[in-house]
Amino acid sequence: MVQALEEFPVLGLPVHLSENYVRCLAARLQQQQGTHVVTLNAEMAMQAEQDAALATIIRQAEFVIPDGAGVVFYLRLQGHSIRRCPGIELAEQMIQSSAQQTPPWTVFFYGGKPGVAEAAAQRWQKKLPNLAIAGIQHGYLSAEEQADLRRQLAEIQPNLILVGLGVPRQEQWIVEHRQLCPRSVWIGIGGSLDIWAGLKTRAPIWFQKNHLEWLYRLYQEPWRWRRMLALPKFAWRALLHRFA
Repeated sequence: MVQALEEFPVLGLPVHLSENYVRCLAARLQQQQGTHVVTLNAEMAMQAEQDAALATIIRQAEFVIPDGAGVVFYLRLQGHSIRRCPGIELAEQMIQSSAQQTPPWTVFFYGGKPGVAEAAAQRWQKKLPNLAIAGIQHGYLSAEEQADLRRQLAEIQPNLILVGLGVPRQEQWIVEHRQLCPRSVWIGIGGSLDIWAGLKTRAPIWFQKNHLEWLYRLYQEPWRWRRMLALPKFAWRALLHRFA
């Protein structure tokens, strides 16, 4: 039985709350119910206000999880006691759960620069010998290579498809291609492949606990400063909504 999810709005976008997202996604896999997981943060929410296509994609996704501290802050201001669910952690838990199944669920890694997805998959395989890797593909493909990828996905039907192309490209790509594997769980994982491959690191625990991962990411990628301006704008919108 698939657990019903509570849904709450954040700037007109749905956020689905669950005590155990992995259990919900496992149930959907077992019942062969295709699922698109969007990992919503403040930056994406603000981007969706300017991008109607992205907003539509988010509203149509079966799972929209509170990935960012800003989304959690917004919902807590509305009186909802929730915990943050970082997308990278959900993806990691799903990979681990996949390796524990009998037979194992198959996992496809897609995205990143050439060699990154392969390095990430190899590290996971070393950590989880039972992990069934269905395929690996980087995100810099020609039109012909994209056609080959579509044929590959349609043929092998992976259970879990992890797409790391960045926002909003990965969300758009999932919507355009999910009919190829209608019973799969598709998750947009952003830069998780770089972290799994060892090219970048997550913020230290102190930053994570104090909702400052965005600051550590800005330190790693200072070129993102313009995009980070969405964070104070989002916080202001949250306060206006709370006290309106």
